Amino acid sequence: METFAFAPAYELPSWPFTPPPELGETKIVRHPIVIVGAGPSGLTLACDLAQRGVRAVLLDEDDTVGVRGASSRGICYAQKSLEIFERLGIYERMAAKGITWSFGRTFSGEQEVYNFNLQANSVSRQPPFINLQQFYVEWFLVERILELGLTEVRWKNRVASVEQLHDGVRIEVETPDGRYTIEADRLIDATGANSPIRTQLGIDAHSSRSTDRWCISDVRFKKPLPTERWTWVDAPFNEGRGVWQHLMADGVWRIDYQMPEDCDTSYISKPEVAGARLREQLGPGVEFEFVWIGPYGYRDHLLDSFRHGNVFFIGDAAHVVSPFGARGGNSGIQDAANLGWKLALVAHGQASDALLDSYDAERQPAAQENLRVTSRSARFLAPLSPAEHTLRRAVVSLAARHPFARALVNTGRMSVANDYPSAPQLPEGGRSVQNLPLRWADGSETTLMQLLADGTQCIGLWLAPTRAEVEAAMEGTASLPLRLLAIGGDSGLPTLQPDERLTNHLGLRDAGSLVLVRPDAYRAATLPHATPEAIADALRTALARNTTS
Repeated sequence: METFAFAPAYELPSWPFTPPPELGETKIVRHPIVIVGAGPSGLTLACDLAQRGVRAVLLDEDDTVGVRGASSRGICYAQKSLEIFERLGIYERMAAKGITWSFGRTFSGEQEVYNFNLQANSVSRQPPFINLQQFYVEWFLVERILELGLTEVRWKNRVASVEQLHDGVRIEVETPDGRYTIEADRLIDATGANSPIRTQLGIDAHSSRSTDRWCISDVRFKKPLPTERWTWVDAPFNEGRGVWQHLMADGVWRIDYQMPEDCDTSYISKPEVAGARLREQLGPGVEFEFVWIGPYGYRDHLLDSFRHGNVFFIGDAAHVVSPFGARGGNSGIQDAANLGWKLALVAHGQASDALLDSYDAERQPAAQENLRVTSRSARFLAPLSPAEHTLRRAVVSLAARHPFARALVNTGRMSVANDYPSAPQLPEGGRSVQNLPLRWADGSETTLMQLLADGTQCIGLWLAPTRAEVEAAMEGTASLPLRLLAIGGDSGLPTLQPDERLTNHLGLRDAGSLVLVRPDAYRAATLPHATPEAIADALRTALARNTTS
C-alpha cells in the first residue's frame, strides 16, 4: 500500500497567559470596549482601535492563532481588505509572504470557458487579491497590536456568561487561575459562527445548512503549477463535479474538490483517497506531499440586527455565507473597519451613540447582498433539480462561444467592497473609494489609506477651491474631525497634483466640487458646488451630529 508524505506542520506562535488584575478583586472594573474573539474580525477591530488611539480589552480562549493542525481555512484577501491592512500597517508583510493574483480561468471538462483579469478596472495601490493562509494574517495582526501597545490582549480568557445592563454589559470570564467579572460600556462579539454569546442572549441566527460537501487538500508539488485561480465547473477528473485550485504562501496549493452529498467524510479525507484524486487530476507521476486534508460542509446564517443594546456582532458571529467568492472572512474584516472609526469618534466625544446605529444600517444590508450572491453560486455549483442541471449545461456551452453568457457562469462572484444603501448618515448611499496613489504638489507620494491612517477624521478632497472658500470652510468646521485637501489650484491647503484618474474615480467634474471621504474610505457625500455651510452640514450628517452641535 502506498504511503503519503506530510509536510512538516507549521509552528504557530503562542502567547503566555497573564493573570488579569481583576482576579480576586471584589470591585467590578468597567472597561469602555471589550472584544471577544481573536479571529480576523476581532483582531482587525482591536488593531483599528489601537491605530486610532483607543484602548480596548481583547479576550480569547486560546493562546495562539489559526487552527491547531494548521489548515489553510480562509485564504483569499480582497482588495478592500488589503487596503484596510495598509492603513493598519500589515499590508507589506502580507504582500511579501502571500501570492498576489488577478487572473483566473474557468473550465468545463477539458475546455476553457473563459478567463478574467480583475486588475482591469482597478485604480488601487493594492492588487485585487492576495492568497495567504489565515493564521499568517492573524499572526501579523497580533504582532501589530502588541506593537501599538493600547490593547490588553488576554489569552486563555474564556467568556462564561454575559448580562446586558441598561448602560453596558457584565461579563464573567474563566481563566486557568479562576473566574473574574468585568463590565464593558460596549461588548463586541467576534467569537465566530458558533457564538456562545449569541446563543446565551437567545438571538436567532436563522441558520440553514447545505448538503453540498467538499474536501480540501493543502499540497506541495515538486513541479510548479501556473499562479492563477483555476476553477472547474464539472471536472472530468472529479466525476463531473467542481474543483478550485489556488496557490498560497510557502509553495502550498489549496485544491477544493466537490464531493457527493452522501459521502463518508472520514473516507474522502484519507491520504490514499485524496492522493488518488490528485493523480487523477495531474497524472500518475506527479510528486507531492500533503500539508493538510479536511472535509467541510457549509452553512449560512444572518442576524436580523448586528446591534443588540450594547452588544455588537461582527464577522461570523453576525453572518455566515458559503465560501464561494471569498465573501466570508473579507466581510468580517470590513465589518471591523466600519465599526472601528465609529467607536473611536464616540470614545473621543466627537460623535454620539447614534452613529453606532449606522453600523447595522450599513453592514447588515452588505451581509444580505453577500448571502444572495453566494447562494446563487452554490445553486450553480450544486444544482438542485434536473432543470437546473440543464440550465447550467446550456450556460456553460454558450459561454465558450458568446461573451454575454460568460456573466452567467457562476463559480463564485469574487468579493468586492459592498455599496451601502441610502440612510440618515448616508443620504446618497455610500461607495468605497479605492486606495489611489496620490502625488503632492512638491512631487512626493502618498496614498489615500496613508492619509486616513493619521487620526480619525473625514477627508474633504476639494477640486481647485479658492482661498476665501477654504478660510470660511475651515472656520465653520474647526470643531469637527475633518482634514481638507485641495486637488490643484492655489488655495493655501495641502495640495495634490490634479490627475484625471483621481478626479474621475471621485466623480469630481468642476472647480469647487468636493468629495467627503469617511475614515473607512467610503464616500459620504459629493458636493458639486461646495460651500462652507454645505461642507459642515454634510460632515455633521455623516457623523450623526445635529446641525447645532
